[in-house]
Amino acid sequence: MSLQFLITAFVVVLAPGTGVIYTLAIGLGQGHRAAIFAALGCTLGILPHLAAAILGVAAVLHASALLFLIVKFAGVAYLLYLAWQSLSSGGALSVQPNRQPEPGWIVARRGALINVLNPKLSIFFLALLPPFLSGDPALATSEMTVLGAVFMAMTLAVFTLYGVFAAGARDHILGSARIMRWLNRSFAAIFAALATRLAFERA
Repeated sequence: MSLQFLITAFVVVLAPGTGVIYTLAIGLGQGHRAAIFAALGCTLGILPHLAAAILGVAAVLHASALLFLIVKFAGVAYLLYLAWQSLSSGGALSVQPNRQPEPGWIVARRGALINVLNPKLSIFFLALLPPFLSGDPALATSEMTVLGAVFMAMTLAVFTLYGVFAAGARDHILGSARIMRWLNRSFAAIFAALATRLAFERA
């Protein structure tokens, strides 16, 4: 495994995206434990896309405009739902004082769906992994599996750090109603913007 792949993967994981925003929102709203489940869910949501890339299914998704559109607009609808959850009083992503954390599996499931419903991830892995293969066709599947596993481990570690950092700032934020309102509106705006960007993505 090359250092170049590790650096590339780290930069990709570190860049703020939908999963990072979700993990930050959960960390701020529900604390450390929920943030870890959010990171775990987002990481598990990568698995179907990684498998699709390894098996070549991503090429089918890329070639089928209808299938791509179905998955894409399901993702758009889900992101808009998360935006509403950020603004809604008592919503799953709203930052409120004295709220009870959700069960971990619910937090993880929501995080997984964010990535599962993003059709660009399969195509992303199909583009990211092959340049770092040895070139031996017999080893391609095993090498892509190892690279994908490293990418997922890196995602889990970085997202957990993001979430734990956000949870650490939670006590300072919950004391200010103004900051909480600003955060909830900001998260809603970000999810809505991500939904809009996804809506205009092409296969």
